[in-house]
Amino acid sequence: MESGEYVDGSVYFYAPNKGAPVFFALAFALSGAHHVYCCYHYKCWRMTAIYPFCALLFTAGFIVRELGAFDYENLDKFIASTCLIYASPPLLELGNYHILGRILYYAPYHSPIHPGRVLTTFAFISFIIEVLNGNGVAYSVNQSLTASQQATGRALLKAALVMQLGVLALFVLLAATFHRRCARAGLKSSRALFAPLHTLYVSTALLGVRTIFRVVEYWSISQHDFWNPGAVDLNRLSPMLRYEWFFWVFESSLMLANSVLVNVRHPRRFLPKSTKTYLAMDGSGEVQGPGYDDPRPFWQTLVDPFDLRGLVMKKDKGPKFWEANGERKGATADAQV
Repeated sequence: MESGEYVDGSVYFYAPNKGAPVFFALAFALSGAHHVYCCYHYKCWRMTAIYPFCALLFTAGFIVRELGAFDYENLDKFIASTCLIYASPPLLELGNYHILGRILYYAPYHSPIHPGRVLTTFAFISFIIEVLNGNGVAYSVNQSLTASQQATGRALLKAALVMQLGVLALFVLLAATFHRRCARAGLKSSRALFAPLHTLYVSTALLGVRTIFRVVEYWSISQHDFWNPGAVDLNRLSPMLRYEWFFWVFESSLMLANSVLVNVRHPRRFLPKSTKTYLAMDGSGEVQGPGYDDPRPFWQTLVDPFDLRGLVMKKDKGPKFWEANGERKGATADAQV
């Protein structure tokens, strides 16, 4: 049982558990294998290939952590395992952005945004956050800089972490707005539409709790000057740093739950393969159309994905393909399970 006291020489603070990394490495390997099967079975590599890749990163990360558990003074193994494990959650968020875009393609007439711009818009915002994050790390750990510049680096890191939570909130707001429009239009019975939305909500909640944990953890770290060991009483650090179970619960378990969630409720169980297949406006079945069309130049859809300029100028977007008589596919939306 953990004592919460510093273990001499450990780069982890504690003596790492030797059994937990084996369990999580095997669990993520099995989950990743199932993701590969789903990608092959549903022929949806383009839609969900990021999930087996993330599972692979987690598996590799926990294998390296297991090696580090027997050599807890080795900084290289600690850094390698941390980078591999921490690299996956942002990619899982990108996967959620892509899935929401595919959901919006399925009912484009209720989408607040060009469905194809969900991924690019949120990925661009995430890129800006990562730039702030990278600069924050570079400034905060560079001992050749002044104390003021290092403080600026820590402030950038804090801002990046808070912005990550803001992006998750905006993502949920976008999904909820679309959800509400569909419900008001009487599409509540469409399992193919709402089942993947519910999965996204749960996944975002798991990622959100994990991000909150990371924010609180860094706030506690930033209060200490680890470059001046004599000024830090290691046994008075935050419990999140002194006890390993926080990592296993709020990082490993949450991300494993997210991976298994997508295994069980894979989006292709509900959504059609093609973005040109959409739900009829009355919810009675599926229609094959030409696909979502935005008459604006591509660069404008990137810069202004919500077409705010068109809303202000009350510009007519032209004919909507979903209002035309498309090719009725026969199978109802609820049958796509």
